[in-house]
Amino acid sequence: MKEVTVFSKDLDKVFNEDLTKIIHDFDALEGGVGKRNIIKIIKIDTINLNIKAFKIPNIVNQIVYNFFRKSKAQRSYEYAEKLLKMGIGTPKPIAFFEFKTPLLFKKSFYVSEQLECDLTYRELTTDFSIPDYDTILRAFTRFTFTLHEKGINFLDHSPGNTLIKKNGDTYDFYLVDLNRMNFGPLDFETRIKNFTRLTIHKSMVEVMSDEYAKCTGEDYNKIFNLMWKETEAFQERYYRKKRLKQKLKFWKP
Repeated sequence: MKEVTVFSKDLDKVFNEDLTKIIHDFDALEGGVGKRNIIKIIKIDTINLNIKAFKIPNIVNQIVYNFFRKSKAQRSYEYAEKLLKMGIGTPKPIAFFEFKTPLLFKKSFYVSEQLECDLTYRELTTDFSIPDYDTILRAFTRFTFTLHEKGINFLDHSPGNTLIKKNGDTYDFYLVDLNRMNFGPLDFETRIKNFTRLTIHKSMVEVMSDEYAKCTGEDYNKIFNLMWKETEAFQERYYRKKRLKQKLKFWKP
């Protein structure tokens, strides 16, 4: 099986060799979270690494990723480098690994430096008593506005994919799960739709709409009406898909 590996340029040979051995032994290592993709935190020297093993794709995508499209691991690595150059927070990219046969794409791994955070956006959706709650939510909205202004459309802008660190009296934001992004100018509708996976709570949409209106100079009602409409539409699609999956599972032997 062919192995393709790309390391960050500031790593030394011994570190690269140790990391390669860990990747080869990944399945035998203890721990790990996730169902479809598995994440394990492994330490080399003084560095805690976040290693994400992507599930082997279906047969069609094995051909696609082998010949026509960059893998999720490669895109995660390259997008992380690009985000950092653009001044957007994300855990430092370390390496990616791919394993292929002559015809089919198999395993892939994305390695980044583990970033310890104080909370994630997801916690804002479940605990409204978090200290500085309104401040954090508004700061997150301004962070999203900055993404949009820089031409970054983070397609997986969902509750678990933004890490939050308190930095004195301010908050810093870091994107994870990076393999789905588009780059280029965003129109108004695309910008507002980018919020629709983030929450089911109308009160949060009201605050984000208010702060985004302040950032853009657009009318609050125009922003809120579209953001809430798209949020409800997304939730309806999500639960419809979930119900369909449950029905299909019922008929499984």
